Amino acid sequence: MRSGGGDFLRKGLLETVISGVSTRTSHAQVVNALGRSIIAGEYPVGSTLPGDAELAARFKVSRTVLREAMKTLAAKGLVVPRARIGTRVTPNIQWNLFDSDILTWYFAVGVNEDFLLHLSEVRLAFEPHAAALAARHASEADISQMMRLAVAMGDPEHTAETLAMADLKFHLSVLEASRNPFLRTVGSLIEAGLVGVFKLSSPAADRGKIGDVAATHIRIVEEIDKRDEDGARRAMENVIRVGRERVVQALREEK
Repeated sequence: MRSGGGDFLRKGLLETVISGVSTRTSHAQVVNALGRSIIAGEYPVGSTLPGDAELAARFKVSRTVLREAMKTLAAKGLVVPRARIGTRVTPNIQWNLFDSDILTWYFAVGVNEDFLLHLSEVRLAFEPHAAALAARHASEADISQMMRLAVAMGDPEHTAETLAMADLKFHLSVLEASRNPFLRTVGSLIEAGLVGVFKLSSPAADRGKIGDVAATHIRIVEEIDKRDEDGARRAMENVIRVGRERVVQALREEK
């Protein structure tokens, strides 16, 4: 991961949800289809997936491709192979919820309020501390970059898609400025949180709120620039809580 906003953005959860386009290799298609089916409960916990011959015929792939796909699903914690029994779906407490593919599948099949609240709780555990560390470690170049990204969020021409990507770039830049390699790995959780906002209640839908969004993110950078760790922590907490409230309200209005 490198500093520089969009420079270290990979094609992850948010971009996949926005574009609706995912990888089209045979391996990826098998992993995606089975992963989504497991998350959706079509293959319940403890159940055994269909055999190799059936799956190979269904997806029109070789057994080699199928075996590699099963290895990928096993690495994500979704399945475990058992000799003479078959490949079983593991308990969901073993699923790697930090994995961007798994988070993508959750959003594809539909998430509820509890899922999004749990996600925001984890973000609150990580991101405010990352902001505090950024106040301690960020270089002047880091701070300039974060401010540029925060100001860019106030562009009145933003669509829901472009605002979501601008938001992601900002939050990833804070993780980068923390100089903590472990915190940099939680980017998929931030993406998932922003997907929730994007899909349910983007501030871009209300032009009057775009300026407010930019202002709250600028506040984070101002506190980092002052080297105020507590201030940076509180400013980040505020941004996450506001986003959570917006998503929860949108979910409740849908009922």
